[in-house]
Amino acid sequence: MSAEARSKLVILGIGDDGTAGLTEASRKLLAEADVILGARSTLDQVGRVAGRKQVLEAEMPAALEQVREARSALRPVLVCGGDPLFYGVARYLCDRLGKDGFEVVPHVSSMQLAFARVKESWEDAYLTSLAGRPLEPVLDRIRTAEKVGLFSSDQHQPNKVARALLDHGVDYFRAYVCENLGSPDERVTQAELSELAEMEFSPLNVLILIRKPGRPDRPNLGGGRRIFGNPDDVFEQSRPASGLVTQAEVRAMALAQLDIRPTSVVWDIGAGSGSLAIEAAQLASLGTVFAIEPEAADVALIESNAQAFGTANVRTVAGRAPEALADLPDPDAVFIGGLARQFEPLIEAAFGRLRSGGTLVLNVATVESLSSSYQAMKRLGVPVRVWNVMIARGVEQMDTLRFDAIPPSFLLAATKAASGRS
Repeated sequence: MSAEARSKLVILGIGDDGTAGLTEASRKLLAEADVILGARSTLDQVGRVAGRKQVLEAEMPAALEQVREARSALRPVLVCGGDPLFYGVARYLCDRLGKDGFEVVPHVSSMQLAFARVKESWEDAYLTSLAGRPLEPVLDRIRTAEKVGLFSSDQHQPNKVARALLDHGVDYFRAYVCENLGSPDERVTQAELSELAEMEFSPLNVLILIRKPGRPDRPNLGGGRRIFGNPDDVFEQSRPASGLVTQAEVRAMALAQLDIRPTSVVWDIGAGSGSLAIEAAQLASLGTVFAIEPEAADVALIESNAQAFGTANVRTVAGRAPEALADLPDPDAVFIGGLARQFEPLIEAAFGRLRSGGTLVLNVATVESLSSSYQAMKRLGVPVRVWNVMIARGVEQMDTLRFDAIPPSFLLAATKAASGRS
């Protein structure tokens, strides 16, 4: 390491196996340090060194002042567990004192070790720490995740998390608790959530949740119901969720264009989990919504969601359009969604049955589908309205705000001329 870098405060990651798991370069940093800051348990792992050890205060403002003072030393080191930039202290210090005053030397994160122990990849997992944050928003993120990695906390140990998940109807994960990773008393426990709720673990643990194959999301039962634009996670969904629920923002735009009246007859073709059909039924409270869906498992989801929302005017039609449309009453509004590859026959058949003054709205996900569908709708002989819907939702992560983009899609709408108009 350069002389310039050595003049900075080094934030050094260390594992539960102490100095034995460090590289030779990291051990040299500790041996040459004149002051070493860290939590008491982490300092105990360092062993005997020449430098003065100083226990870091638990309250961050006081710890920040200690770090300021330590930076006046010739070779200051701050030791912390695992990767200091992965839910560690390094980001907090760099944000408040400037990145130029620090050098970060990471160790393998205990989260990385935990996923390695259970032989699961972690690049697609939802990862977070429960320290200092409420459990409820974390439960909502877990609900729709495939894999989850959690740093537990004194307040939220694995048994409490398991009980909370079960209380929310989330029972479709198998759980692993990885304790004291890298140390002689390391232990990995696999359990069902119901079993986990009755177990006790060492404070140093990582909880991993892996979704069981083929299990649908359970709806989020918290909060009130909206007439339209309900959050995606209030609907029971099959997996993968993408493409099976029309996102709330897109759904709201589509329903606005459909211009549904209290007595309307509505077709939802390719209804998936039924989110749009159910909200259309709430708008057409005296009418009927027909949810056309070829997959038997999704038909069951539509019926379950309709029952949860109390929309008795949703009628499921198990079949593939356009053949399944033959015996249905003519609609006042038609929505076409789902993952169909050929929308042109559906557009022609549905618009042909549409009552005068009614609107057809189409939601597609690819540029190729947009192009072919747009040309098919232009052949209907009426103006076609088109939107490119690109939305990002704000997500709080620790003490920062970031935006997660939902998959972009396209809406197309065409209205049939009212009787007596050309």
